[in-house]
Amino acid sequence: MKKTIFIIAGILMSLLGLNGQNATGGYKIVQKIQLTGDGGWDYLNADDATGMLYVSHGKMVNVVDMKTGKEVATITDVNGVHGIAIAPELNKGFISNGPDSNVTVFNTKDFSIIEKVQVTGKNPDAILYEPFTKTIITWNGRSSNATVIDAKTDKVIQTLSLAGKPEAAVSDGKGKVFVNIEDKSEVCMINVKTWKVEQTWSIAPGEGPSGLALDIESHRLFSATDKLMVVLDAESGKVITTLPTGDRVDGAGFDPGLRRAYSSCGEGVLTVVQEENPSSFKVLGNVPTQAGARTVSVSAKSHRIYLQTAEFGPTPEKTADNPRPRPMINPGTFTVLVVEPVK
Repeated sequence: MKKTIFIIAGILMSLLGLNGQNATGGYKIVQKIQLTGDGGWDYLNADDATGMLYVSHGKMVNVVDMKTGKEVATITDVNGVHGIAIAPELNKGFISNGPDSNVTVFNTKDFSIIEKVQVTGKNPDAILYEPFTKTIITWNGRSSNATVIDAKTDKVIQTLSLAGKPEAAVSDGKGKVFVNIEDKSEVCMINVKTWKVEQTWSIAPGEGPSGLALDIESHRLFSATDKLMVVLDAESGKVITTLPTGDRVDGAGFDPGLRRAYSSCGEGVLTVVQEENPSSFKVLGNVPTQAGARTVSVSAKSHRIYLQTAEFGPTPEKTADNPRPRPMINPGTFTVLVVEPVK
């Protein structure tokens, strides 16, 4: 996912007098989980099958028990981790390591590393477990392709060429996979029975999509772009509607029980969208979170939403070698925010 990190950590929330117990849009922050280690972050995965939250974090993955909120393990030797996918029936997890262009396979029972698999592209970013074929798909951001790995054998079985830079992807569990193509502002539909891209749809007026979520029942895709969520028909590719979101969007999620889509925004808000029916959607509100909380994962079981961020220091001056400097991350401040509906 996008790696931009933002300066204004917590400032806006302080000025507005917001804290973890304030409720906005029917949601509130109920817990802040401090985690070990420093460094940047990308995806996280609230996996209801294992009851664990897997959090990308620099050169490690923090594993948190979602019932207790306690960190139970760290998986290390994962250089520049982007995402984590879980194959629950195989008791295996898979971690995409961007700089090393490989995938770490681990045991979800004891979190031991099984092996590493080299992908057929550069910088595997988003990673997806596809249950229909029992495969792992890495979306390789710097080579505009995807690598398909047999989740049982850990062997590469396919390489898919794509029209541009892939971002987040989702599966309908019935033979179709959808992926955002960020630099083309498109969504591709892949038939996993043939491993072919069968449809490519524009998300205009949305631009630069990152997060993607799916309502399997109503066949609705939610493609997250900066300041805009685009809702598409997953069968025809038609844009149903667009809805305003916060700024610096990176993640998206969907809760099938509540029929709500979420868009996490780096400016420090979580946009909540209600699906009233397959043709009608509305923004319920923008929940204050914390600056930098730009990626999201949703537990369908508990209806809790998880986001991760940290506190930031000053931004270095621009230089010829570093024309877009990022603010420094304050050591020891990496935190998972737990948000839930107000009962």
